Amino acid sequence: MKPAPFLQFLRPYIWKPLGRPNPAYLRFFHLARQQELEQANALKYPRLRHRDHAPPMRIPDFREKFADIQEGVVAEEEVTLHGRVQSVRRAGSKLIFFDLSGEFERVQGICNLNKLMDGSTVEDIKQLAKLLSRGDIISVTGKATRTPAGELTIQASYLPQILTPSIIPLPTKLVDEEVRMTNRHLDMLVNRKTTDVLRLRSYIIKYLRDFFHERNFLEFQTPILAATSGGASARPFTVTANSVSRDVSLRIAPELWLKRLVVGGIERVFELGPAFRNEGIDQTHNPEFTICEFYHAYATLPDLISLTESLIRGAAEHCQSLISTKLTSLPDIDLTAFQQPFAQAEFIPTLEQALGFTLPNLTSETALQDLLSLLQSHNITLPETTNTSTLAELLDALAARYIEPLSATSPLFITHQPVCMSPLAKSFVCPKTGQTVSARAELFMHGRELANMYEEENDPFEQKRKFILQAKEQLAEKLAEEQAKNQLVEPRQLVVEGTTDVKDEDVVIDESYVHALASGLPPTGGWGCGVERLVMLFAGTRRISDCLSFGNLRNVVGLGPTAKAGVPVKEEGEEGTAEEEGEESKEREE
Repeated sequence: MKPAPFLQFLRPYIWKPLGRPNPAYLRFFHLARQQELEQANALKYPRLRHRDHAPPMRIPDFREKFADIQEGVVAEEEVTLHGRVQSVRRAGSKLIFFDLSGEFERVQGICNLNKLMDGSTVEDIKQLAKLLSRGDIISVTGKATRTPAGELTIQASYLPQILTPSIIPLPTKLVDEEVRMTNRHLDMLVNRKTTDVLRLRSYIIKYLRDFFHERNFLEFQTPILAATSGGASARPFTVTANSVSRDVSLRIAPELWLKRLVVGGIERVFELGPAFRNEGIDQTHNPEFTICEFYHAYATLPDLISLTESLIRGAAEHCQSLISTKLTSLPDIDLTAFQQPFAQAEFIPTLEQALGFTLPNLTSETALQDLLSLLQSHNITLPETTNTSTLAELLDALAARYIEPLSATSPLFITHQPVCMSPLAKSFVCPKTGQTVSARAELFMHGRELANMYEEENDPFEQKRKFILQAKEQLAEKLAEEQAKNQLVEPRQLVVEGTTDVKDEDVVIDESYVHALASGLPPTGGWGCGVERLVMLFAGTRRISDCLSFGNLRNVVGLGPTAKAGVPVKEEGEEGTAEEEGEESKEREE
């Protein structure tokens, strides 16, 4: 067998300055490392076996238990630590220093030939020093001590065992976005902030569950696949279910299912789980995300606002406590911004003040045309890319420009949205404006929506009427889009001109939900929040992909079976020369 190449020489050339792998050197290192381990009979993945006299211990527990050990003192208790090697330092032929990490903490290890009790020789130490590499997962049995430099250390009593060798060199720096997302495991090992953001997400989910359990809510799981998606205005994903011989939709929200549970007598219910919306990807949206919703019988809108203030403020304090102790790579949270009560802004009065005119009757059949005319007469334009084919979309676009920015520095509740924007909420006539509005509030922070809450519509006749109006509007918009393609005009123009004709028989609504309401839904307050939005807020990140374990949908699709593997695996009989590897690298770069 040919001798293995000098791996230490190759290591600096494998990762380019910006953190992208050099394919030729990476492949060469991989094969050389594999050959080196095979020559030493060390390319093994043994079953884990614990020493009876040295129970395994977590590295965080080891650091806590022996935190007070004095310099030069060696503990009597012998323990076993498992972890990943972060660095290896050789000091002569009989001494090895290494850093071991596990469960987000590190500890130093020393392998001193004079302290080993298993009969190891100088050659054994040399062989370990040669084979041990950054990224290897090892087992160390020994005793706690503290070095003259003040470093808590485990002093090996037996030669450390390699449990899982690292065939691929672990980079010391990884900043290229594409490489980070396609090699998320490396990103987590190298960039502490990546892991801390994902850890914070886990802590926030636990906090939400604890918050609701402490207030006597019960957690239920509702269907993800159903005949209709229901619960929000979004385009669903559809799949074919062979077992029922029909197409079904992935839910866009669990709302309608949870309210059925309230009808069934579960007066306080919540759910934490996935939702799917077949729409665009940007910094704050991903087609797959985690949603938290709760429904509280006999809760009013002020009750929901008060509960939200307690939840968000408590979450901010909890996250800051974690950041100051465990998640130290994340920026501190300014807790003064979350002092209660949060500011509130009524939708219509705030928008009218910003626009400089009074809004038309938003429940009239000509409301969209009237509002567009007023905007034109006041020389107010929106970006051409803004979708304003429906009144709800136009009002939402105006709110994004004039109201939501008011939450730039502190939380803001935007309340009493026009009824056309909230078909599932109870409505009333606002005494200030005379407009029909919903008993609803949205919480914004830094211009992003955090939570949505409203008093639920429990009148089955009114709910059916609102469902029909919403369905007609959506059908008109879809019909306008199809006609606009043929007529080469904007869909909004056809809607405004009233050229889209929607027939009553074409309207399909969720009759089963309306039927459930007929059994009696008590006055109920409902609340929903995207978990990733909370993570973004408290982790100080601007991208939802940072809060998802493997990034957004584009990143995940890029990891599919047709994606090119970033690391080659040697097959039987595979051979390659440095010249061939260089040519392959050049072809990839071109």
